[in-house]
Amino acid sequence: MTQGRQRGEATTTVAIIGGGVSGAATALALRRLRADIDITVIEPRETVGRGLAYSTTDPSHRINVPAPRMEIHPDDPTNFAQWLDRHGVVQADPQALLPDGRLFPSRHAFGGYLSDRFAHAAVAHWRTRASAIDHSGGRCRVVCADGRTLAADVVVLAICHPPPTVPAALAPFAGTSWLVADPWAPQAFDAIANDERLLIVGTGLTMADIVATLDRRGHRGPLVAISRRGQRSQPHTAHPADPFGDFLSPPPTGALALLRRVRATLAQANATGLSWHPVLDQVRLQGQAIWQALSEAERQRLLRHLRPFWDTHRFRVAPQVHAVLERRLDDGTLGIRAATVQRVADRGDRLDVVLRPRRGHAEPLTVDRIVLATGPAHGGLFRDDALLRQMRQQGLARPDVYGLGVAVDGDSRVIDAHGVAQSHLLVAGPLARGTFGELMGVPDVVRHARRVAEMIAHLPALPRHKHERPADTRQANAPAPVARRRASPAGKAGTEHP
Repeated sequence: MTQGRQRGEATTTVAIIGGGVSGAATALALRRLRADIDITVIEPRETVGRGLAYSTTDPSHRINVPAPRMEIHPDDPTNFAQWLDRHGVVQADPQALLPDGRLFPSRHAFGGYLSDRFAHAAVAHWRTRASAIDHSGGRCRVVCADGRTLAADVVVLAICHPPPTVPAALAPFAGTSWLVADPWAPQAFDAIANDERLLIVGTGLTMADIVATLDRRGHRGPLVAISRRGQRSQPHTAHPADPFGDFLSPPPTGALALLRRVRATLAQANATGLSWHPVLDQVRLQGQAIWQALSEAERQRLLRHLRPFWDTHRFRVAPQVHAVLERRLDDGTLGIRAATVQRVADRGDRLDVVLRPRRGHAEPLTVDRIVLATGPAHGGLFRDDALLRQMRQQGLARPDVYGLGVAVDGDSRVIDAHGVAQSHLLVAGPLARGTFGELMGVPDVVRHARRVAEMIAHLPALPRHKHERPADTRQANAPAPVARRRASPAGKAGTEHP
């Protein structure tokens, strides 16, 4: 239940850095718990809730789980579906609804839903970037790129996925028209002719989105997609079933033991007529507990050997996009290979590429352009993100030992350079994966956001210093009275590639 503010009581101020799904879900969960906390989301995009994945306006980019699982409030399982109905999304996009009744709307639609929820939540939005955090005093001071500062009792890092890193073999072509290094950039494919020969580096969900976009735009030239193992994201089953198996009685303590348990459970599921999908669904649901039972060495082994297989089965492609991939594979205009780029030569009117297959001899390939689809570069996060780089230099944060994100404890508190967990600095979302394991899909992110919000909601309000000014919670793009309004006493705010 929302707690009302008492007269003269100090107000807790919370700064959430990042306004994608993680940041928006944390803000919404916290507002439902407490109406007396000042919350400001620092996000450079025009709206909060879209982030990178849900900012796309391409109708071929779809959520990759059915709509009922993309809920921000788990106690309201029909909310997103009701929002889609009120806004006529399915009428405008009939392909979103499959003949079997499953609903896979565009990612843009989900971003709209989340932004709409945020707009009714009495949470301030500063449209800028956080460039530094100062914790020399009793509170944090967030310094923004536009010169403003925000004093906060608690700072939540909900930073979005970093851009992909250009492989060494392609580095000489960075910044040229030969290489599309950021497939999410506006007009990224405008210069590509419909008959061009393309090499796509990466075979996961990003590759699937790229092929779907190109196909929708009329591209019919040959596409070759490569990755080390040549694995692509798997489709959903046409016959959904409840999660199957048990991986916690007791949990396996090694990567090999986990693999054997999964294989044995798959055999059991197959004997009862089930596909592999419900087995992997159970692994996902129990994933955080499985991760907790592993030692650091076994976690490293799991990431090195099993993660590629997990990613392609856990993060499934929407049926509409899968149909495009299957059609292109069948007509020979898409090929998927297990290979890496060995070298590239600029021939003036084309690129001569030499591929190094996983097995066999080097293969030549002539293309007109190369598109990068390797996904976020989490390993270089503390190097490439200015805020995290500053925090590391100041000793406020450090990367986790697995290169997945930020080192946090079991309560998602940031661990500083001295190994101390800081109650005023928390992480919400995928950058806490090093501690929590499975934390990428929207359902997992939402649950984690609620946990972070509950921690903040139970913190006691800190006393104000005599000369301390309250945090400036005005929105950058809205009148102050609108930005400072409170949620109702009931705490209801408003009416989840990788």
